[in-house]
Amino acid sequence: QVQLVESGGGLVQSGGSLRLSCAASGFTFSRYAMSWYRQAPGKERELVAFITSAGDSTNYLDSVKGRFTISRDNAKNTVYLRMNSLKPEDTAVYYCVAVFYSNNFWGQGTQVTVSS
Repeated sequence: QVQLVESGGGLVQSGGSLRLSCAASGFTFSRYAMSWYRQAPGKERELVAFITSAGDSTNYLDSVKGRFTISRDNAKNTVYLRMNSLKPEDTAVYYCVAVFYSNNFWGQGTQVTVSS
């Protein structure tokens, strides 16, 4: 059974930091690229960060470049999103997504709230 379990969300003040984790099971994690998406109330879901299966390439949403870092540990079947200098506009539910060609697996999401 495929599972993606996010953790690490919460309430933080503007300028603060959080590290999200996503623990994967039920599939060959090292073969999947991983992404973090987010969705704020009333807004469309957007791709925040992407990392290849080997972890050798990453991409970011322009508005988080220089503040967020995606990483993975294939030995632990876990992907991370380090978020620094958080802003109120980063408030959203964050989802991790496993991607392998047409196969996508989604986690249940974790809430991140940034107060001003």
